[in-house]
Amino acid sequence: MNLLKTAATVSGLTLLSRITGLLREVLTAGLFGAGAQTDAFFVAFRLPNLLRRLFAEGAFTQAFVPVLGQVKTQQSPDQAASLAARVGVLLFAVLGLITLLAMLAAPVLVWLMTGGFSGDTATFELTIDMTRWMFPYILMISLVALAAGVLNTWSEFRLPAFTPVLLNLSFIGCALLLAPQLDEPIWALVVAVLVGGVAQLGLQAWGLARLGLLKSLGPMLRRPLASLRESMADAHVRRILTLMLPASLAVSVAQVSLIINTHIASRLQTGSVSWLSYADRLMEFPTALLGVALGTVLLPSLTKAHNSNEQDRVSALIDWGLRMVMVLAVPASVGLAVLAIPLASALFHYGAFDDQDLVMTAQAMVAYAVGLTGLIAVKVLAPGFYARQDIRTPVKIALLTLVTTQLLNLVLVPLYQHAGLALATGLAACLNAGLLFWKLRSRGAYAPMTGWLSLIIRIVLAAAVMGALLYWLSGQLNWLTLRQTPGLRIAALAGLMATAALSYFGLLSLMRVRWLTILKGPR
Repeated sequence: MNLLKTAATVSGLTLLSRITGLLREVLTAGLFGAGAQTDAFFVAFRLPNLLRRLFAEGAFTQAFVPVLGQVKTQQSPDQAASLAARVGVLLFAVLGLITLLAMLAAPVLVWLMTGGFSGDTATFELTIDMTRWMFPYILMISLVALAAGVLNTWSEFRLPAFTPVLLNLSFIGCALLLAPQLDEPIWALVVAVLVGGVAQLGLQAWGLARLGLLKSLGPMLRRPLASLRESMADAHVRRILTLMLPASLAVSVAQVSLIINTHIASRLQTGSVSWLSYADRLMEFPTALLGVALGTVLLPSLTKAHNSNEQDRVSALIDWGLRMVMVLAVPASVGLAVLAIPLASALFHYGAFDDQDLVMTAQAMVAYAVGLTGLIAVKVLAPGFYARQDIRTPVKIALLTLVTTQLLNLVLVPLYQHAGLALATGLAACLNAGLLFWKLRSRGAYAPMTGWLSLIIRIVLAAAVMGALLYWLSGQLNWLTLRQTPGLRIAALAGLMATAALSYFGLLSLMRVRWLTILKGPR
């Protein structure tokens, strides 16, 4: 498998997802702004997303994909497909029960997230109602994650990478067509979540059926209770559950941190939750394009190399991923920090999104950018442990990261308000990446190749020059006064981004950094 081609394919489809995601946020910002109702929606949507990351894209994927890959490699594809079906039956039953309980306990969950919005009863009640309606999304998206793990194990990366586009299209369609018809337009976003969940699950099911991977599921559905008992008795399913326990703890640590941060943000100035959400959407662009794409491609490859005892291959894969992070994430971090105002202006500064929303969102972007490289590096380093079915080490590091984040919050939130939350998150992500790197090195799981010091110096120098140039050029325009000229804003931002790419990669070439060779990576 050509890793660069595969990663580029995933990145390209992820780019489409993030572009449609940005369009969705542009519409949300323009139609609804950043106020009490958007705060309510973002909190309500965050609750099922927390469990999605815990049970689906986080702990489940980390435990499921290595075991599924091992069965496929050492036994047969048919045995792996049967295992996936058994896991699916158990996942559906467990998450169905959790969804029902969570809908009943919505008032408690919302209070834990927000503290009651400091006595704002209307916003609190709205959040509870939205939470109850949107919670079934976790059931659908968890099954989507199961299907994506299976498809990735069969080296089908395109369909899972494209699937999130459907949720964004659902948001766009509901915002444009449904919202104007409702007495409370914000409820169109709730409908969008449910429609998007059904569409994503349908597309993944089609992908599995096309590969003939649903044959084992039919008989199980005809005898669900017996199938559930068989699933729980299966040795491989038990192995996955055993691995999920520490993995769940690792992911839950991050989600506990997010809950605490949301709780703090809801007690700050109205709009703080929304400003952080809009800024986070922009941070997801490089995180998804590079970090998620690399993590998606590396985990199956690292698992296969580890199961084949190819330690040199494992080390080469991690080294390639880290070099990709340095070459692409460092300039992205600098660019997002320097161009925070231009980016937020060109994308969000319309309709109900006013000047204050622009400035506050940009502040959060600058703070998030500090930890962007660390956040993306974690996506490369963590699979080095998951491929070895070692999840305890990331758990311990995650616990330390949680404590560090909250200690930083105590210092930074009083100084910088909502931006302090983003800065604490970014700094803690750098600590997380540093500790993962140190553990891989100390255990002999990764040996860096030569030339790292020279590469880092040249990348930092090129990124610094690029940042200084962007700072000077962007300062020639007063972005707050360009609200009525969206075409000029977009054209100016496009010019700045083109300048950033040309200056950075041009400087790397002048300093004889073979960045194209780095991007190609190992075969």
